[in-house]
Amino acid sequence: MPTFDNPLTDAEEANNALRGLAHATRTFENPADTYAVIGDLLGGVRSLRQVLHQLAAAHITHSRTAHTDTGDTQAGLRAAIAAADELHADSLLFDRVETHLDAASQHSGTIAWHPAAERPASSRWVNVVFLQGHDADELAIIDRDGTDAAIAHLSGYDFGDETTQAALVNGYVYDQIPTGALDRIAAGEAYTLTYNHDLGHVSLLRTYSVAEPESDPPRLITSHPVGRAATRKSPVVVDEDDSFASSHSSSPVSRGRSL
Repeated sequence: MPTFDNPLTDAEEANNALRGLAHATRTFENPADTYAVIGDLLGGVRSLRQVLHQLAAAHITHSRTAHTDTGDTQAGLRAAIAAADELHADSLLFDRVETHLDAASQHSGTIAWHPAAERPASSRWVNVVFLQGHDADELAIIDRDGTDAAIAHLSGYDFGDETTQAALVNGYVYDQIPTGALDRIAAGEAYTLTYNHDLGHVSLLRTYSVAEPESDPPRLITSHPVGRAATRKSPVVVDEDDSFASSHSSSPVSRGRSL
């Protein structure tokens, strides 16, 4: 509990409280709680700005008694004034923090948070196309025309049921959108785009509704990095009875798979 008269004790308690808040705000189960937290932070920033003013004033008030460890009063005086100047500059920065935090509070207060729509368990993600390296021309389209234009262009690789069946046969179906740590995601009306300028790849996915529970998963025809589908324009199917069929097709499936 605050003492309201012991700056050392209250400063230590404020520090511990802020550390606890930093830990607690890593996740929000209820996003509506952010509004209340912002409001309390706004009050805290105003109090902290006042503290900075008062710390600066204390350095000026007691500057005549300031000494260095060697007893130099002139150097002590200069240090006290310099500290006061820095503290005053800090308080001015908090004026801007307060302004932006107050604006954030007003924006947050207008939000009516609705429960997140849950995707049906029978809905999965089908990879339509994955391009990388020199084949990933859509990265330039994203830079020039935006993600909607790239989605529209890549949707030309989608052949409906044919694409779905190819994805099922080759194992390019996912419970969640496959992304790496540096990937970016853009959602369109019917498709979701993932892309990464640093690694030079782009992928287009859409949802696939399963009519009934699937039996044994389809046999994987080709291997590919985890979470990455290979480029394809038509289904790739290998006859189970063909003992001469290779599991590593030389078709466009291998296109753009290596970094």
